[in-house]
Formats: sequence, structure tokens, C-alpha cells
Amino acid sequence: MELLYNSEAFSVVQISVAGAADEVMPLRGGFEIVDKSTRKGIYIEGALADGFQRGVQAIVAQGPDEQALDDFISGYTALAQQPLVLH
Repeated sequence: MELLYNSEAFSVVQISVAGAADEVMPLRGGFEIVDKSTRKGIYIEGALADGFQRGVQAIVAQGPDEQALDDFISGYTALAQQPLVLH
């Protein structure tokens, strides 16, 4: 688990899971995105996560811009249904 982005509005964590050493299982994982204003989160993986990663990389390649990243991320958090729960 690695914190990739943390602004006043959003937090993005990359989660990578590998199979056991004796398993023939590729590395898998995704991104957990938390919208701090609505206190909801979403976990994305697969093709959706790949598209998210490409979009973020394109924005960063143009020069890091927090507002551009927040605007991009908000498109994904519109799908968020899971309430943030502390335990």
C-alpha cells in the first residue's frame, strides 16, 4: 500500500497484491480513492484503474497541477458509494 496523492479534497492509495512465491499469479491491485468532502471512497482495479493511472500520468507529464489532478479525480469519486469508516 502506497500513498500516491493527498490534497485537501482527495487521497489516493495504490494497493498491490502479489501471489505467494509458489503460486503462478500475476501482480494485481488497484487504487483506493477517498473524497474527503463527501467522506466516501471507491476502489478501482483492472481496466478502470489502468485508465485512471494513464490519466494521472498525462496530467503529471504536463507539470504537476493540483487543481487539474483534483478535477480529474473527482470524475472517479462521482462513482463512490462506500462511506469512510474509521475503526
